[in-house]
Amino acid sequence: MALRLGLGLPQTGTYDLSTDVTAVARAAEEAGYDSVWVLERIMRPEQPVDDMYLIPGQRWSEYFRSVSDPLVTLSLAAAVTERVRLGSAVLVGPLHQPFLLARALGSLDAASGGRVVAGLGTGWSRDEFAAAGVDYASRGAALDELLDVCAAVWGADPAAYEGERTRFTPSAVGPKPAGRIPVLLAGGTDRALRRLVRRADGWLPSLVANDQLVATRARIAELAREHGRDPADLTITLRTFVRVTDRPVDGKRRPYQGSVEQIVDDLASAARAGVDEVLLDNQLTSGDARELIETARLLREAATEAGL
Repeated sequence: MALRLGLGLPQTGTYDLSTDVTAVARAAEEAGYDSVWVLERIMRPEQPVDDMYLIPGQRWSEYFRSVSDPLVTLSLAAAVTERVRLGSAVLVGPLHQPFLLARALGSLDAASGGRVVAGLGTGWSRDEFAAAGVDYASRGAALDELLDVCAAVWGADPAAYEGERTRFTPSAVGPKPAGRIPVLLAGGTDRALRRLVRRADGWLPSLVANDQLVATRARIAELAREHGRDPADLTITLRTFVRVTDRPVDGKRRPYQGSVEQIVDDLASAARAGVDEVLLDNQLTSGDARELIETARLLREAATEAGL
């Protein structure tokens, strides 16, 4: 199967959200992208408890100062497209009240004709958890409960659930999703991968090198067989951050940073590593929506010409 390509929607404060989200979503569909994606970041603390992504010494990115709500952004994209899937990479599941998030995702799927892909993660910022009034230490259990609640809310009525954060008696809960919403999970620890093979449809890594992709894919396959699942049923969707340069970057370079031809080579390498879909996010390196769209079109055309 051909490598699928997704495009990150503009969410940061450098864009005009009243016009740019819909413009990029339309352009992505017209250019032949398979999906459009959002991220979630709710704040940029001035004195953060944790370094960014828990990497020692890593400063929080300036774009965290303003990131639009992911579900609002996807709703805007859904209203002006007909084909592209609508994905999150990722929603920080524990920051949300499970019942309300499950209903919102179900409603968006119904409204879009069954195009939602729910990418979820546990999160890493204790500042964000404090702002949301959620216990950071219980984030894994909170994600498990969210998955349970989604299964109940998206399933047949009457739906019911009783857990730590969510309790509801047998009830009719609608609208139901138009189809089965695929669930992708982030995280690469063995515990996270075990949750993935038990509960999800695929893995959603970010900025992961090909050798790690190959090793983790092998581990996912091993765990899937232990749980009686076909490894082929579990997909890998890789999130990347793209910077396109006018000339090839010489010497050592980061993947997806370089000329269009170099980035296409990176896509081919990802496909050989077993990746099913690559999310190209160039919003942080584009000056405006017009540049974002033009770069996205160049990459899609070059990938097609390369047989990807």
